[in-house]
Amino acid sequence: MHVEDLGFRRAAPALAAFAAVRLLGLTVLAVWGAAVGSSPHTLLSARWDSLWYARIAAEGYGYEVLLPNGDVHSNLAFFPLLPWLERVVSAATGLSYGSAGLVVSVVAGLAAAWGIFAVADLVHGRRAGVFAVAVWAALPVGIVQSMAYSESLFTALAAWALYGALRGRWLTAGLLAAGAGLTRPVGAAVVAAVWVAAALAWRRGERSWRTVAGVLLAPAGAAAYVLWVGARTGGGLLGYLDVQGGWGNGFDGGWAFARFIGAKLASSAFLAGVGLIAGVVLVLWLYGKCVRQRQPVPLLVYCGIVVALALCASGYFGSKPRLLLPAFPLVLPPAVALARWRTGRAASVVGALALASAVYGAFWLNGSGPP
Repeated sequence: MHVEDLGFRRAAPALAAFAAVRLLGLTVLAVWGAAVGSSPHTLLSARWDSLWYARIAAEGYGYEVLLPNGDVHSNLAFFPLLPWLERVVSAATGLSYGSAGLVVSVVAGLAAAWGIFAVADLVHGRRAGVFAVAVWAALPVGIVQSMAYSESLFTALAAWALYGALRGRWLTAGLLAAGAGLTRPVGAAVVAAVWVAAALAWRRGERSWRTVAGVLLAPAGAAAYVLWVGARTGGGLLGYLDVQGGWGNGFDGGWAFARFIGAKLASSAFLAGVGLIAGVVLVLWLYGKCVRQRQPVPLLVYCGIVVALALCASGYFGSKPRLLLPAFPLVLPPAVALARWRTGRAASVVGALALASAVYGAFWLNGSGPP
């Protein structure tokens, strides 16, 4: 199959926009680093979660940290696909595992941009697809797309799995959903979307062994890893939840997040609390727009689960913005709006967003960062 058969020429403007936004972000990060004496390479590949992924690639599973309060941070919390790929790239190139993670993110970021374009083009047309990719790249935490993190890899697998499901390519959708399930816990959202798409197709009378195979393949990745962790820890089916519990992660319906915002409102960080509320309202409003625009049900299911897991989990609250990165259907409403504007005006808005994202990303990575 030629590249053109996959729509490369059609997607080229979207891929160029993605590359331009990401290059702007990296350039600003480099200039910022030169000014303050920080290393962009270290910030992107050797801090926070990227260190955990690199250690898994180097040593496998079994490493854990015992905190003073008795909590245990085990590397079993991190799904294996990214460190597997880091190991492959490192073996092929001689790069360090962290640098290999950056290579994976570059390739995965382009694949994610292409997948987002493919979905948006299918649903709203080519012009909206280009703007969807540009807006996704220019999100405030877009710099994470260039880090040795799993967000870009997961989004690529999720977007193409959803595209496969929307086009009735069930084996492709199932395999990619299985890959997403080996990348992040939120892979469950991709599985649910594929299952819903298959159920709707079945209801329409589109029945074949490929549909059944896709449905069975979709949860295989996540199920295999969760069962393996349960067997390794002796915790059975709940073993992985116990591992996450050691990190303080769980699903409490958003109660812990609400208390966190309340504490901000009751302190000198009042404006930060107001900002958090505004951010949550914006996310929910965008999801409502997705519903009103009648996005395909599988997209709504996927996006709804990603948003719910991000906002209603009890983990570290500073991670919530990057946990929302895979919820790319949220950028379709603004993309549709931009597609209706004149090109110059729309490009100016995207350019301003990209510059703001680049500056914020450099500030963020040189500060608290995205743990």
